[in-house]
Amino acid sequence: MAVALDMSVPAEWQALGLTPGLSLRVFGMRRSGNHAILSWLQRNAPAGRSVFLNNCKPGTDPLQNSRGIEVNGAHASQKQAKRDLPSVTRDAGEGALFLVSYEDTSPAEFNLSRQPSGAFDEALFSHNVLIYRSFLNWTASLLKKIQGNPGYTLVRRNGIVLRTMDSYIRLLGLVRQAQELGLVAICYDHWTRSADYRAQILQQLGLGQHDNSLGEVQSYGGGSSFQKQASSAAELETDKRWQQMRGDAEYQALLHLAARDQDLLTELEAVFPEDAAYLKTIAQQQPLPQGESL
Repeated sequence: MAVALDMSVPAEWQALGLTPGLSLRVFGMRRSGNHAILSWLQRNAPAGRSVFLNNCKPGTDPLQNSRGIEVNGAHASQKQAKRDLPSVTRDAGEGALFLVSYEDTSPAEFNLSRQPSGAFDEALFSHNVLIYRSFLNWTASLLKKIQGNPGYTLVRRNGIVLRTMDSYIRLLGLVRQAQELGLVAICYDHWTRSADYRAQILQQLGLGQHDNSLGEVQSYGGGSSFQKQASSAAELETDKRWQQMRGDAEYQALLHLAARDQDLLTELEAVFPEDAAYLKTIAQQQPLPQGESL
């Protein structure tokens, strides 16, 4: 005997297996503190109940194209979720927090003919969240992470960083307009430093404050590229990454290129003026010795 569907419930929530109390779609570049912030959001979910779809494929339905799932803050079976999503999400229950994340992209990459979540109804997301990090620390962390992959050549490593940098520039453009566009922007640098800032963001999102700590270091992406033994996020020196990389010739070369990108400098002057000022000093230096013959 066929079970009648409740037509008052959106098809997306029927496929998910529950109707969330709050649904957040989160965008951010890799190594921008995405998973630290997503873990914090889950810890502050109503009664700790949440469903998190990790690193979804941009431009497609997140219910069908996530690269991982957590329920109530714990990893769940991705294989089972692909076969029968409601059987995995039922432990979260009605009114749970629903999180969808996208990496290395932002709403700036899309338009009316191609939406970030494909056919998924945009109106079902309570908020679109942008996570961003200071340019110098972000590029240092990203390059350090990529350098740890022995299969990547120098050209491939730098190609990844430069392509992602292009998306980062457009993300900062949205950050500047976040209030007028109805977006919630979370600066990872401020988030790590200030409990008051974290509390303010929770209030803006409509979440109660249950655990406003930085939490534990997340295992996604191999954890910290600099402090492998750290277990508590409070131990991480995330604001010093660029100083730790400034002696790296590859990082120096990337900064010389970045310092000559006027679009990047324009965005940084508005969002991270200290980073912009530092890049301008680099732009005044010659990357190679002048006046010498081979």
